[in-house]
Amino acid sequence: MIGVILALVLVVIVGGCVAGAVIFRTKKRNNRKLFTVCVALAGVAFVMFMLLPFSLHTVEPGRVAVVKVLGSAEYVRSPGTYFDLWFTRQYDMLDTTVQQEQINTMCYSSDAQTMDVMLVVQFQIRTDKAIEIDNNYNSLARLTERVRSISEDKAKTVLSQKSAMNIIETRSTVSPDIERLIKETVEDNYYVDIVAVVITNIDFSDAFEKVVEDKMIAEQEKLKAEYEKQKAIIEAEKELEVAKLDAEARIARAQGDAEAVRLAAEAEANAIKVKSIEVARMLGFNIAETVTEDGVLYSIDFTGKSEEEIALISEYLKYIAYLEKWDGELPEVMGDGANVFLPIQP
Repeated sequence: MIGVILALVLVVIVGGCVAGAVIFRTKKRNNRKLFTVCVALAGVAFVMFMLLPFSLHTVEPGRVAVVKVLGSAEYVRSPGTYFDLWFTRQYDMLDTTVQQEQINTMCYSSDAQTMDVMLVVQFQIRTDKAIEIDNNYNSLARLTERVRSISEDKAKTVLSQKSAMNIIETRSTVSPDIERLIKETVEDNYYVDIVAVVITNIDFSDAFEKVVEDKMIAEQEKLKAEYEKQKAIIEAEKELEVAKLDAEARIARAQGDAEAVRLAAEAEANAIKVKSIEVARMLGFNIAETVTEDGVLYSIDFTGKSEEEIALISEYLKYIAYLEKWDGELPEVMGDGANVFLPIQP
């Protein structure tokens, strides 16, 4: 727009000068009046050329203008086009977009380890403080330099309070700590808002990084050994549990087999004793029955019997035991020798 206006004004000035020169060379009275008019138009065009283009001010989006009247900052213009006489109004532009400043510095940890730190600080000026910024710093560049200096100093302050290993282990919390400290200082005193502070890189010395690497390898090996130990314990516990369950099963089976054998033996012995009683009755022996908690107790009365009869029943009992595969143990003898007691299970 300003270029078009300048072009039109230049055309008018040049055209007026050419026309005036032509008329002046004709030396005619009527043409002299026309010459005067052309010179006047050229003068007006020249005045417009000096005033109009240089008095049109355009504030681009993302900027504000601090307007100075005869050198004194008076008010702020937002994006747009304005007409202010250039010799009485001066526009100082300030960028209102988010500024990003990259800082590379060297710091020391609390245990005197050196580190190269790369820090990114993002900030944005407060448009309502544009006049103060212009009066105190005269340009955004000078304000940026101040923010940069403070950010670098606060980063060093935070990092110097931590050991190198602590910085490595808690790196995710370092940036917020630095950002908080920078905000507390900058926002209260320098008319800007801190958008973000991020540590993009921390580079320790090669010797220290080798120590850290060796420590991490040792920790990994320790964790691996611990894992293998726990794994071995778990496997051993599994094997022990399997062995225990197998042993319990074997014991149960053995107990079951033993119980079955015992019951079979008892049943066999009981059957033999019953047959013995029946044989004794057949041979004319007196049989007495006594009921007890453990069953019925039969007794054979040998009173009045001859030795031959007693020997016969004894031999017969042995014969039956042999036939029934009895273990050969005679029934327990109770009493005074005159009677034989045979406990029979029910």
